[in-house]
Amino acid sequence: MKLVLSPATIRQSVTAGVVLLAVGAGYLLWHIDRTSPWTRDGRIRADWVSVAPDVEGLVSEVDVRDNQIVRRGDILFRIDPKRFRIALSSARATLLARYAVMREAGHDARRYERLLHSGNASAEKAEAFRARALEDSALYQKALSDLARAQLDLDRSVVRAKVNGTITNLHLKPGDYVRRGQGVFALVDSDSYYVDGYFEETKLPAIRPGDRMEIRLMGVRSPLWGRVETISRAIYDQERQDLPGTVPKVNPTFSWVRLAQRIPVRIRLESVPPGVLLVAGQTATVIDRTPRH
Repeated sequence: MKLVLSPATIRQSVTAGVVLLAVGAGYLLWHIDRTSPWTRDGRIRADWVSVAPDVEGLVSEVDVRDNQIVRRGDILFRIDPKRFRIALSSARATLLARYAVMREAGHDARRYERLLHSGNASAEKAEAFRARALEDSALYQKALSDLARAQLDLDRSVVRAKVNGTITNLHLKPGDYVRRGQGVFALVDSDSYYVDGYFEETKLPAIRPGDRMEIRLMGVRSPLWGRVETISRAIYDQERQDLPGTVPKVNPTFSWVRLAQRIPVRIRLESVPPGVLLVAGQTATVIDRTPRH
């Protein structure tokens, strides 16, 4: 007997099949989203050093250019050393003078100590010479410190890189006057690159420190790989402001549509394909590829 399906039955069967496929696809996407959390809101981050001299003066020479790669200890720029050399010479002269005075005071103190024991000098006189010897010894120690500081200033008139990295935002030129502690450009630490992935709070229960993460940069075909280091424990609360000495100021309005907060997850880079240029601020898609059982 030949089975003949009516057009209505065929339509119902097709509709039911489409619905089942949609339900299955929805469940599969939900399962993947729950078991393999991911986010398009990722950023490449890096530590950077504000290059600031420890002495002030006129820049005599700039040894680097903008966006140049440098190694730790490389010379970045030099400050005119003439003033520091003069200060060093003066400190040496002061040290010699203090040394001579200290030796003379020590000799006098010992001489009066012997006279005191032989009964040919008063105790007050011997005590005065001992005090003078101690004072001159202290002045000599201060002269030693001044000499060391003058030498340190001369050494630090040559500004060197403290980390391996890349020079950025360099506008310094010979003849500029720089001040102690004032940053003149930045040095991005090339050994400190990491990824911040901003995951929705609903996906955090599925993320653990040590999870293996796939990182895909925009415009880069080969993926990067890393491991979760830490998960942030605090983010800014936009609904509340706390001012010192006052009560909390709470936003009086309430949004009925509550979006999941995004929590920063710090990821340590473990594998970067050859030729991939890392730039702090690049956007990335981050996917948790740790198998779940």
